Amino acid sequence: MQTIGELFDEITRRYMGSGRPAYMRKEQGSYVGIGYDRLRADVVAYALALEELGLEAGDRVGLLSENRYEWAITDFAVLLAGGVDVPMFPSLVEPQIAYILNHSQSVFCAVSSSYQFRKLLNIADRLETLEGVIVFDDVPGLPDRLGERIRVYRLSDMLARGSELQRTVDVHGTIRRLLERTRGDDLCTIIYTSGTTGTPKGVMLTHRNILSNVEAARSVIAVDERDVFLSYLPMCHSYERTTGFYTAFASGGTTAFAESIETVRTNLREVRPTIMTSVPQLFERIRNGIYAQMAQQSPLRRSIFEWAVTIGLRRLREQEEQGRISAATAFGYRLAERFVFRKIQLAVGGRLRFFVSGGGPLAPEIGRFFWAIGLPILEGYGLTEASPVLTVNRLDDNEFGTVGKPLPGVEIRIDDSGEILARGPNIMRGYWRNPEETRAAIDADGWLHTGDVGRWSQRGNLMITDRIKNLIVTSGGKNVAPQVVERALKQWDVVAQVVVIGDGRPFCTALIVPNEEALRAFLRAQGIDASAQLSELCTDSRVLGAVMRELEHYQRDLAKYERVRRIAMVAEPFTVENGLLTPTLKVKRKEVIARFSDQIERLYSDPSVSS
Repeated sequence: MQTIGELFDEITRRYMGSGRPAYMRKEQGSYVGIGYDRLRADVVAYALALEELGLEAGDRVGLLSENRYEWAITDFAVLLAGGVDVPMFPSLVEPQIAYILNHSQSVFCAVSSSYQFRKLLNIADRLETLEGVIVFDDVPGLPDRLGERIRVYRLSDMLARGSELQRTVDVHGTIRRLLERTRGDDLCTIIYTSGTTGTPKGVMLTHRNILSNVEAARSVIAVDERDVFLSYLPMCHSYERTTGFYTAFASGGTTAFAESIETVRTNLREVRPTIMTSVPQLFERIRNGIYAQMAQQSPLRRSIFEWAVTIGLRRLREQEEQGRISAATAFGYRLAERFVFRKIQLAVGGRLRFFVSGGGPLAPEIGRFFWAIGLPILEGYGLTEASPVLTVNRLDDNEFGTVGKPLPGVEIRIDDSGEILARGPNIMRGYWRNPEETRAAIDADGWLHTGDVGRWSQRGNLMITDRIKNLIVTSGGKNVAPQVVERALKQWDVVAQVVVIGDGRPFCTALIVPNEEALRAFLRAQGIDASAQLSELCTDSRVLGAVMRELEHYQRDLAKYERVRRIAMVAEPFTVENGLLTPTLKVKRKEVIARFSDQIERLYSDPSVSS
């Protein structure tokens, strides 16, 4: 297979008539399956309707939607018809949408709802190349046009029209004709990187880029038609699109769409997935939630839980160090699994084989905890420019604190400055309409300069130290990788979010968003009144002193110059909505530092602040 269209054709033909669901979505309170027969019919009808509207090979189509079935069929239909899709985060605001649609020179844009449609309505006079808008929901009173030039179409009408066209043609012959419009090295998608700063760049990925990544991932991680994925990360991002969407589809698995990020815990129990891709933040929340629940239990139950986790960690350590598990530990683990771990496993559906973690560093302590309780996490590494996966741990070759070994066909080397370079069939063609940035990112020998700093472990696994642009150089000339320090601090469940500061400063400090429930429990255990509002607790000198003293324990393995000496706490969490997180949940360091500049300056100027 050379193209996504050929993948779609092969998989839908293989499973037509099987009765097995390709996708699952919530309808009237329950999850229902959508089979391969309907999927194939919908996508072909959609592609024919797009062709009739004038979509030509290579035309760009914007896609502004939450994860849902219509997102999937839009992607397949655009690519089957020879187009190039331009997915966007549904959280983007109007100026960002206008920039992407204009820069990509999109001729159509598909949107999910009246909310997303209104965004286009408000910027219609700024959309330079757009000719048509496709709306998924049956919005009442939908106008025929945006302004004088841009036509508006309902997806339901397009599918009906496409179905009429299907009845007049040889469907298999029509699919073959459409497939001939695209080759493996043709552009498949333009993904605009959200980035933590600057104007987004359009990453050009070909069909071959993505398919090579899918097949390489499948060769090292066993996924098959029995697997069920729960998709909640935005499919417009390359991580979820390649791993949770295309890889699941290529394996004949079923993808269930979560209703929202807020409903993931409920959807886990409903869908009972076997595999789930996620980001470290979810695992941190799950573990913190487990410990918060245990804090409310009787002393006996807490003791049993702590014993079970200890047994799980011992089993893990014996396997790592000795390659075998002692009879006593194996017996204890069976008891721990039966009476403790199974209840936790049932909370995520009871069938989960493993999680995949990407999009940011996973603290080794978090990884060990989940492996110990029977929920393995495979941490990987990549970036949009690499389609996106470069390395991943394996179930039979996992090393905590690393992101695993390169995928087959992917080359990784580390240059003299410590920067990670990558080369392979998954590396992007370049940045759309930006040759200067392309030359800066990919050198003459085809190596992609990732901007990440790393090194190899003794076992040959890649370890990510930090981003080059994030490295802190103190006024004393010491180099500090903030992610390493932040990872150490986040071992404590009181620390929900943290940004380490220190560039050009005499020492490192930290801005911390606390986990409110865990903070109050800690303060009560310290004999400190925890009844005040969180905002008051965050500025209470006694509270700050107690928190700082406890953090010393978590920094014991850091070099002296790396350790945080003073902290400020803020009650306002970093979110996408307040502009302090990217849509992929990465902290925007510059924005955080700017937002809380007064608190940060006090850390270096006020001797009374916690130190």
